[in-house]
Amino acid sequence: MEVRLDGRVALITGGSMGLGRAMGEMFAASGAAVVLVARRAEPLEAARAAIAAKGGAVLPVAADIATADGCKAAYAAAVEQFGRVDILVNNAGKSATAPFETIDDAAWQDDLDLKLFAAIRLARLAFPDMKARSWGRIINVLNTHAKAPGPRSAPTSVSRAAGLALTKVLAHEGAPHNVLVNALLVGQIDSDQWIRQHAASGSNQTYAEFLAEKGKAIPMGRVGRAEEFASVACLLVSDAGGYVTGTAINVDGGRSPIT
Repeated sequence: MEVRLDGRVALITGGSMGLGRAMGEMFAASGAAVVLVARRAEPLEAARAAIAAKGGAVLPVAADIATADGCKAAYAAAVEQFGRVDILVNNAGKSATAPFETIDDAAWQDDLDLKLFAAIRLARLAFPDMKARSWGRIINVLNTHAKAPGPRSAPTSVSRAAGLALTKVLAHEGAPHNVLVNALLVGQIDSDQWIRQHAASGSNQTYAEFLAEKGKAIPMGRVGRAEEFASVACLLVSDAGGYVTGTAINVDGGRSPIT
């Protein structure tokens, strides 16, 4: 089965690196026009160049979606360039964790603004037009702590759990209009975040050895690849995934204790 996105327009937040860039590249290769949104211009340009070199239609947008104005600017840029947004992927985020009693109000607000309110604001912009056209896809990229939070996993686990509830609400309201909304829950997947963690660790291990060590705790025995995550996303936003909505799929090699 070949999954195609010809004629679709996808807006991906956190789109310059890691999972966001992998989804952008795969969506573009499948025929979609892609809008990549991130704060920093340099990695955005690198992602744009990589996709454009393969013939994909891509628009980089530098915006801070942790703010209402940033969300509006990103969405407006996509509509101005391509006329609409068919696919919204709320992918922006970072892994912010600490002991509960050390997390102050500012840290809670920062996490909620980036991971929850950005998704709410962008969905609020996209949802009416998707419903009017009777076609839309929204993916909320969360992590497995949304289902199975552990100690020292806040504020991320809390904001991601709220993202699960948002997914279900939107899925119920969108289903009669063929607007399908799902969540993908990240486990341990090789990305720029892991590269930075390895560099900061001061370990004598090579990066390959570092990943191999991480993989020992995963039933499949290895960390995932960004392309594997992007493949699941690509299926969900295509017509081939046209009867899947309201789900929260673990992309974690079987590690999460909750399905």
